[in-house]
Amino acid sequence: MRAAVLVFPGSNRDGDVARALRLAGAEVTPVWHTETELPAGTDLAVVPGGFSYGDYLRCGAIAGRASVMDAVRRHASTGGLVLGICNGFQILCESGLLPGVLMRNVNRRFICHRQHLRVERTDTRFTSAYREGQVIDVCVAHGEGNYFADDDTLARIEGEGRVAFRYCDASGALTADANRNGSLNAIAGIYSEHRNVLGMMPHPENFVEDLVGGTDGLGLFQSLAA
Repeated sequence: MRAAVLVFPGSNRDGDVARALRLAGAEVTPVWHTETELPAGTDLAVVPGGFSYGDYLRCGAIAGRASVMDAVRRHASTGGLVLGICNGFQILCESGLLPGVLMRNVNRRFICHRQHLRVERTDTRFTSAYREGQVIDVCVAHGEGNYFADDDTLARIEGEGRVAFRYCDASGALTADANRNGSLNAIAGIYSEHRNVLGMMPHPENFVEDLVGGTDGLGLFQSLAA
């Protein structure tokens, strides 16, 4: 697995996701936002978390129009894998690779805490190391993670089984307290139509080693590397 990790002004999770990928056995190359092509042989393009361009205008709005995103769109159009985490999810929505938008959290506050997620399906290249319905323990850290889409788009996402993860409690139940940013249908991550693009707000790269409190996030990177 050859992974290209994009870096924008304001990215701050590129090193963490690169480490997670390497732990899973991937080769990682950083790619600056002004590049017009991904490295030859790239299997996976990763858009990491952070505060690209200081979150001016809307989160991800400027980065979504960066030169490198044209290369990412070409990569995705030919079936290449793309992963966007937190700010990366916002960028994927702003760039047109995923539908919907990430709005301000319902309480208008930045949230940062451990978070349970329910894995909705495991027949994808992102989740094969998990069990369907498995509850994993990762974390969230965002101010604009409230996923929203119009009724028709939401119905299509749900009807096509494109929800990757949902916010839940430790038992897997979808509760208001578990969905603290207010996302529609407790959506924490979605796939593209062909399920080769995944955007998610939580940070699986935070929990890939016991030293930092857990390894539930490693399964996503192991799935990709496999």
